[in-house]
This record gives sequence, C-alpha cells and structure tokens, in this order.
Amino acid sequence: MEGSLMGGLEIRELEAFLALAEELHFGRAGARLYVSQSRVSQLLRALERRVGGALVERTSRTVRLTPLGADFLAELRPAYAALRATVDAARAAARGMDGILRIGFQGAGNDHLMAAVEFFQRRHPDCSVELAEIPLADPFGAVRRAEVDAAVVLLPVGERDLVLGSVFAGQPQTLAVASSHPLAGRAALSVEDIAEVPLVGVRAPAPEYWRRAQTLDVTPEGRTVRPGPEVGTLEEGLAAVAAGRGAMLLCHPTAESHRRRPVTFVPVTGIAESRLGLVWHRYRETPGVRAFSRAVAATKGTEGVPLVTVDSS
Repeated sequence: MEGSLMGGLEIRELEAFLALAEELHFGRAGARLYVSQSRVSQLLRALERRVGGALVERTSRTVRLTPLGADFLAELRPAYAALRATVDAARAAARGMDGILRIGFQGAGNDHLMAAVEFFQRRHPDCSVELAEIPLADPFGAVRRAEVDAAVVLLPVGERDLVLGSVFAGQPQTLAVASSHPLAGRAALSVEDIAEVPLVGVRAPAPEYWRRAQTLDVTPEGRTVRPGPEVGTLEEGLAAVAAGRGAMLLCHPTAESHRRRPVTFVPVTGIAESRLGLVWHRYRETPGVRAFSRAVAATKGTEGVPLVTVDSS
C-alpha cells in the first residue's frame, strides 16, 4: 500500500516503523519488508523528522523504542489496522465474494487441501481458487509480498504480522532416503535410526526457529544427527536425497505425491507429527480468506482453531 498520507507522510515509513517496533532489529525488519537495512534506517529517519522526535534508540547491540516511540506505536497499530481493513472491506464490497482467491502451499497439494478448495468453491461459486506452490525455504514471503492471499505452511508460525487460521490434522512423518541406502529396505524406522544418515535442512530466508523445527539435531536418546545439505525447495531436497547426500523428513501425504524410483520413503515412529496451518497477513485479511479458513476447518481431516495471532514471545 504505497502512496502519501497526511501532508506527505509515506505509508512505507509507517510500515518500516511497525516492522522495526516488532523485530527490534534493522536487518530483520528489512527482511520482512524485502528492503535493505539502510532503507529501513532511511524510512525511520524520515518519519522521525515528520514526528519531530526520536522514536527509536540505537546502540551497537540493541534497538529499543523511546517513550515517544512506544506511545506512537500504541496509537499507530490500531489506526493502521483500521486503515487496511477499510481498504480491504471496500475492495470486498466492490467485488463481493467473486474474483480470485490465491492460496499458496508448501510441499504438495494433498487431499485435505483439495477437499477444502472443493468445499469453498461449492459455497462461493463466483470466487475462483488459484493454488501456487511456495518455496520450502520461504514459507511466509509470498504472503508478505501479497503474491498470495493466504498460504498453507508447515508449523510452527511465530510471525507477529501473520495470523494463524485453521490447522490441518497432523500427519505421520517419513524419512526420504536414496533407494540404494541400507535404511531403504526397512519397513519402518525409529527416530533413533535418523542418526545414521545426514539430515537435509532448509536454508534461509526461512526463520531459524522454523528451520530448526523441520529437522532434528539430537534424538530422544541423545544421539547426534549429522546436518546434511541445506535446500531451498522440495525438489532440491529430493534431488539431494536421490544423489545420496542425505535423508529428508517429509510428511506422509507429501511423500505419497512425490514417489520416484531413486528415492524411498520409510515411515518413522517416535517423532512428532508434521502439521500444516493456514496463514495470512494481519493487515490484509479479507472475507474470502476468512471463508477459506472456515472451509479448511469444515473439511474432513482438519481441526478448527480460533483465528488468533501466534506470538513467539
């Protein structure tokens, strides 16, 4: 939402301040907005000149809000949310529940997602759902860039600018290994067996907490799991597995949709189920997104959860 507001005040300046107030780190704030750290500083300085005082205190190690900044944040958050909601509501009223709803997904468009799409389309025939695969290593970027209206992503979600809607039912995990690997001949594996092979990980820009949740460092009995190559997409991960460079943890539906001769998917016991959730941007919530979240909750194999923001603090 670009443009001017109130005597030349730029919306982008407000967005930079909001991101910085939540992250308290210029680099992370820039990553959220897909701009450089120096651009965040530039936008903040421009806003501080307009306000007439310092909003943020910076040292070599810390970033924190000034008392003026804290007061400004408390007033700005609801005002900014109301402004975005007003624009979105006007757009929704103009087109009704028609047009296109863009849903991103990680991994595979499994049966649960397809059932939710069908459920939604039956109730809203004038609104077409478009599905787009999003990179494994960038679970939240497409939502933040408004490339999709909502996304089905692997949990956890600890982003303050995103809302977690309905959560899909948990799915058992499998270990993808090269078909020539000794583990490929097993009917099932325990979590301890994972320590026998390097485990493929996910690289940035995915947040570190999210990347760590998708892999395993130590087994319950204390065996160290060796790190394998880091990948950006599911296809890269499966290619690494097929080449014998490591193994990869995948949920059962994703494994079923990616069966291929050089890779074998072996069920793993003793490990937490993989879970997916529907997320969207806090300031870009629409009636269509809310309706799709209800469709997910109403679909067999899902759980309805309150539409709340996940706070990582």
